[in-house]
Amino acid sequence: MLTFAAAAEGFVRDLDEDFRRIETLIGRARAAGADLLALPEAALGGYLSSLHGDPDDVPPQLDPDGLEIARLAALAGDLVVTAGYCERGDAASDGRPYNSAVAVHGDGVLGRHRKVHQPLDENNSYAAGDRFAAFDSPVGRMGMMICYDKAFPEAARALAVDGARVVVCMSAWPASRTNRAPVLADDRWTRRFDLFDRARALENQIVWVSANQAGEFGSMQLVASAKVVDPGGEVLDTTGTRAGLAVASIDVDDAVDSARRFMGHLRDRRQASYASVPA
Repeated sequence: MLTFAAAAEGFVRDLDEDFRRIETLIGRARAAGADLLALPEAALGGYLSSLHGDPDDVPPQLDPDGLEIARLAALAGDLVVTAGYCERGDAASDGRPYNSAVAVHGDGVLGRHRKVHQPLDENNSYAAGDRFAAFDSPVGRMGMMICYDKAFPEAARALAVDGARVVVCMSAWPASRTNRAPVLADDRWTRRFDLFDRARALENQIVWVSANQAGEFGSMQLVASAKVVDPGGEVLDTTGTRAGLAVASIDVDDAVDSARRFMGHLRDRRQASYASVPA
């Protein structure tokens, strides 16, 4: 039996303040018996102030093997902790940073991901990643994705085919910019956030851990709604539209194997039938 915690929390440009918030969340997750804590996209340095194009509005750029990642691993200790951050650009990106995520443990880095899919004008601020890959961890084989990645079924499917039984999705997902609902829980983008989480878990029959930013940042109202979803698409716990921790315990192998025993979505694929789908 493993316990998963997903955070809904706001983060800012001040890294020391972000680490104070992270340390508090790690303490709460550890007290709840968590084996994994998922922090949101851009937990180190905050997200963009707007999705409508200011190339100078970029969070602090961090070295993927730098002091901040080492500090996060030290805080994680016996937990697996995933977090998003702005990764310093390289020659391949012509110096533009990546919107990245890292999974760490007291022993160091377990896995990395660069956000592949970019909504609206996010490409003005970040270079895109180009792959989805699972990796082994103390909570089993797992994968990561960031925010808009989850709108593409191929992303989660690629991780499941690569053996991931747990997928963590880290987001800075806002409410609708136009026609925002008076009640955040009723906003169309909140509903879409929740629907994607449940669908990706169900169609791949995996455990899905979804963290999101909460509160306001720049021009955006973030929808929170962190959650843990089982392989049948059932939400085991959620923060709703408030900051907090969603915590749930599940026997991953038993839950995944049971879900796939009769209706095995990966097993029952007909790859030859999809060949006509254009790339």
